[in-house]
Amino acid sequence: MSAVMAAGISATGLAQGLQRDVQYWRPYDQRGVTVFETGKVDTVGFEGVKVRIGGHFAQQLQSLSHENTAAANLNASGVNLNQLVEIGAGSNLATANLNIDVELMDGVRLNLITYLSSRHHPESWVKGGYLQFDKLPFLGNPEWFSKYLTLRVGHMEINYGDAHYRRTDNGNAMYNPFVGNYIMDAFTTEVGGDLTFQSNGFLIVGGLTGGEIQGGVTNPDKRKISLLGKVGYDKQVSDDLRVRLTGSIYTTSGSARNTLYGGDRAGSRYYMVMENTLASTSANFTSGRINPGQTDNITATVLNPFIKFKGLEFFGNFEQSKGKAANETEERTWSQVGADLVYRFGPGEKFYFAGRYNQVDGTLAGSGLDISIDRTQIGGGWFISKNILAKLEYVTQNYKGFASSDIRNGGKFNGLMIEGVIGF
Repeated sequence: MSAVMAAGISATGLAQGLQRDVQYWRPYDQRGVTVFETGKVDTVGFEGVKVRIGGHFAQQLQSLSHENTAAANLNASGVNLNQLVEIGAGSNLATANLNIDVELMDGVRLNLITYLSSRHHPESWVKGGYLQFDKLPFLGNPEWFSKYLTLRVGHMEINYGDAHYRRTDNGNAMYNPFVGNYIMDAFTTEVGGDLTFQSNGFLIVGGLTGGEIQGGVTNPDKRKISLLGKVGYDKQVSDDLRVRLTGSIYTTSGSARNTLYGGDRAGSRYYMVMENTLASTSANFTSGRINPGQTDNITATVLNPFIKFKGLEFFGNFEQSKGKAANETEERTWSQVGADLVYRFGPGEKFYFAGRYNQVDGTLAGSGLDISIDRTQIGGGWFISKNILAKLEYVTQNYKGFASSDIRNGGKFNGLMIEGVIGF
């Protein structure tokens, strides 16, 4: 505590900061649901340096089954690499996030998120951290900036599309009305910055990053700057109706290893589905997803409509990516369609029913086969309090067009998921 006092933070101020909201910030509880970019309304007065400690915890009970029709593929030890591991009902690893937000100056906030427990890593590790500037007090606090602009710099979750605002992020499953994310999961953290303009519902975002999940200084000829942009409109038209529509683009002409669709190092919720008998939950942490493998160059675009009328909300994700890996000579195209329909009801919209259809089509690297994967999720949830959420989901997923030598040939999984979430 003496170190804290030396930094100019009183014990009383620290205790209050642990419990209070901070400036230009998305709440980690139910209040953060359907929030996208943080707005420009200053609802919290600056009272000096404030540290807010928060967290997310999630636990699932899983009862899934899977099947395939792939031909046998024996390794040197006689193990069939296309034989699915036997799975049944059980509990998944509990995951947890540590969220730290610090008001450093008026309108200047630090965000740091640490994964305390994740499917892929047994040890704690930092997801990323960034500075967010909604005011420039060190430059005389110009009104044109504080009224319209937000600047973020650091190693951070990139603002490509709107699905990343609704997806599950390790222990943070508070914003996702479902248990699983999209099949093609556009999420990554990169070193860079973005500038957001907001006025009367209009939104413009421009940013650039190093294009890789960890950065680096080696192989400079392979690494090019990545550019991202978003334009949109988000308006509360009336007390009952909110309309939002955005279009986003992400592009890079070269990368040692781009991870736009492979940047989630925490892992998928559907443990061990479509995995063979040698798989492990940590090593095979992307079960149920697919990565287009466009790691050298990629241009991805997505259109995201969001409409909320009273308790009924629709979210769409219409996406296409084009690119290739370093060992390929021609680019491949992938497309994804996602449609979420959620009905929230009860006091404070504490209950909801939800359904999602998700389909992915694309050309596999190497084989050149055109494949498709489709998923249907049906479920609901109960906000027991603003900090506690319980979910139930039925999921079914089908794999089509894969070669007979591929473990996903004739693949299918389905079953029930139960998830409990805490966020504060």
